[in-house]
Amino acid sequence: MRFLEGEERIPSGCAISAVISRNGERMSGEKIIESMKPMHERSNGLGGGFAAYGIYPEYRDFFALHIFYHEEAGKTACERYLREQLEIVHAETIPTRTIPSITDAPLIWRYFVTPLRTVLASQQVDENELIARAVMWINAQIKGAYVFSSGKNMGVFKAVGYPEDVGVFYRLEEYAAYSWTAHGRYPTNTPGWWGGAHPFALLDRTVVHNGEISSYDANRRCIEMYGYQCTLQTDTEVITYIADYLLRKQGLTLQEMASVIAAPFWDTISRAPEEEKRQLQYLRTVFPGLLITGPFSIILGFEGGLMALNDRLKLRSMVTAEKGDRFYIASEEAAIRAMEPEAKNFTAPAGGEPIIVRVSPASGGRNIRKKFFQPSVGKTGRKYNGRNQLSVSRI
Repeated sequence: MRFLEGEERIPSGCAISAVISRNGERMSGEKIIESMKPMHERSNGLGGGFAAYGIYPEYRDFFALHIFYHEEAGKTACERYLREQLEIVHAETIPTRTIPSITDAPLIWRYFVTPLRTVLASQQVDENELIARAVMWINAQIKGAYVFSSGKNMGVFKAVGYPEDVGVFYRLEEYAAYSWTAHGRYPTNTPGWWGGAHPFALLDRTVVHNGEISSYDANRRCIEMYGYQCTLQTDTEVITYIADYLLRKQGLTLQEMASVIAAPFWDTISRAPEEEKRQLQYLRTVFPGLLITGPFSIILGFEGGLMALNDRLKLRSMVTAEKGDRFYIASEEAAIRAMEPEAKNFTAPAGGEPIIVRVSPASGGRNIRKKFFQPSVGKTGRKYNGRNQLSVSRI
């Protein structure tokens, strides 16, 4: 019997996977595609995708906009808008291959752009804010156009289909990245469509997510008060915008962001050491509308690193491992074994405890800009050691 979407649920549905080289060495997309095959049953063919960091070294100083067009009129309108705001350095279709399992593909283009100085001056914003506003405007106002990736020296590749087929469709074996994330989607409350596949992205941050956000409406209403427009019909979009708001606009550290979206329970906070208690109370009080409830495991990709995070009750599976300079994250151990059969030091992160992995400064920044090689010290003065261990420093 064939069920309609929404009539059948897979309790642990959706698959996530990631790998990063802490030395900044670039890897082809072949292994990350392999990682999704053992988790095939977690998907249902309604969405799959990948994010890759370090893939455009020749254009590393330009924003790479990946855009779906569902009609030529949308492409014409979008390109007219882009020329008003940005200098287009290079534009081309994203290479794909024809395979039977991926059908009804839209036009898929990428543009390497930089904001016009006159526009930056007139709007009195920095280049990241201008690009973020442009993405919001295009996705909300231009019919038939959707920007699904907008960072520097990175890109998202997604479609309706199983992830292992999506990787073949986009020819990911031809790309080289120091960090990859992947997702196989089993949509729970939203339709399967090209824009609704994971990863979701804004600027250099990407999110892949396994779970279901029961606080979606409250989170959406809260984040829209700060200028974000949720148009993409899925709860994961909200997580992406929350991450951008807390990290880019509020200047929080990754650990502090985790303490907002997966905040400890009040009784847990009450037992914390006094300084940490004050910090956690502050975050819960200032950002109550951004607490994410419901089961989830997410991987946040960003320039120079990855963060893995479970909901505070750990209602979704997630494991990590390592081998040499490679660090692996996935929904299942089998996915990591598919990438590296000899991986070791397997762990299951605790609920609400972020695992943060960064490219080492000793790598020399071959593929990423050095500005991200900074100590992880937030405004509250907490310092973290690159995994999930917390220490306190004074500033």
